[in-house]
Amino acid sequence: MRRSIVWFKTDLRLHDNETLIKAIAQSDEIIPVYCFDDSQFEATEFGFKKTGSFRAQFLLESLIDLDKNLRAIGSGLLIVKGKPEVELPKIVQEYKVSKVFAKREVSYEEKQKEARVQEELFKLKCELKTFSTSTLYHAEDLPFSIKDIPDVFTNFRKKTEKDSFIRVSFEEPKEFKSPEIESLKLPTLEEFGLEFQPIDSRAVLPFKGGETEAIARLNHYFSETKCISEYKETRNGLVGADYSSKFSAWLALGCISPRFIYDELKKYEKQFGANESTYWLVFELLWRDYFRFMMKKYNAKFFQQAGIQSKGIPVNKHNTSQLQEWIDGETGVDFVDANMIELKLTGFMSNRGRQNVASYLCNDLKLDWRYGAAYFEQQLIDYDVCSNWGNWAYLAGVGNDPRGNRYFNIEKQASDYDKDKKYRNLWLKS
Repeated sequence: MRRSIVWFKTDLRLHDNETLIKAIAQSDEIIPVYCFDDSQFEATEFGFKKTGSFRAQFLLESLIDLDKNLRAIGSGLLIVKGKPEVELPKIVQEYKVSKVFAKREVSYEEKQKEARVQEELFKLKCELKTFSTSTLYHAEDLPFSIKDIPDVFTNFRKKTEKDSFIRVSFEEPKEFKSPEIESLKLPTLEEFGLEFQPIDSRAVLPFKGGETEAIARLNHYFSETKCISEYKETRNGLVGADYSSKFSAWLALGCISPRFIYDELKKYEKQFGANESTYWLVFELLWRDYFRFMMKKYNAKFFQQAGIQSKGIPVNKHNTSQLQEWIDGETGVDFVDANMIELKLTGFMSNRGRQNVASYLCNDLKLDWRYGAAYFEQQLIDYDVCSNWGNWAYLAGVGNDPRGNRYFNIEKQASDYDKDKKYRNLWLKS
């Protein structure tokens, strides 16, 4: 009996999941496992939790949906809690597992964890097989090696679009065999020291986790409303559900794959026509790829104050009260404050807002940018390690921006993007 574990992480879906497809092809029985790693709920050196209540709730919803979808094809999801390098070997021994299939990691802590798991499995003569499942373009298909990827996005994009291709996404499995898996037992938010926080009714969307919700959102944004055809014109919006795709939360946990979005977009273009807006969504997915490949190239450097450019930037001494005013939306700059209140009460903020509040923290307050990145890590429903730290380093002038200092004139931004104060009035009313 060839028995395997599929270790789900941030790939909580059945469609376009190479890890799952390869496991099915090489196994007689599969045990799908999700491990709640305690370290994901601890405080970081910056004083924020790695996972706040909005994303934790979204994760729980995503796991409920994954379990439901797995049970529909004859399986289920086994939940364990603790260190994966301790918990996975226990299952390997109990079920006499010979292979563990998992998503391949690229960022520093995740890679270290992957190595620890591999080491423990090796002792049990169990193989860890990993697959790259998070990007639009596969790393192996890029027209350069990871170490030679251009440090300027435009150069990366032009060469990749010209000389690479996007693989066809994998079909979702119709059925596979598992040993009997007990009904889903999820930990509570309280077990992680978190409290349930309802998303404020003013939020752009009542985000709900899971593959089912992700695909429903895609169908809404594409065929039901055709909003995708105006994406480039509306993407700098601030109020409402449909100024942008809002796919990011589901992408971050892998409830939907970028290749699946691309495939559906191509079908949409065939039916309703392609334009600059439909291309712009691919452009944004390419940015997401880029930060992932950059993380692979530079690894731990993205988490250091000097960033990938290894240059010193003048930063004030850590100022707790200024940081707290920024977090609470009490800086006195109304556009910054409205965005920070939205983030605090909903776990979400527009792309335009993120750039402005980051510029304010780095360039006006001159605080250590990593505190901003760490607060976003705790707070954002759509937190993605590569995009978050890559974007913050970019705004701080220590990342991939060829121009260096990316200063935003916030008064001008507010009058350009919130001319009638609709957004500020929405969030600054008590």
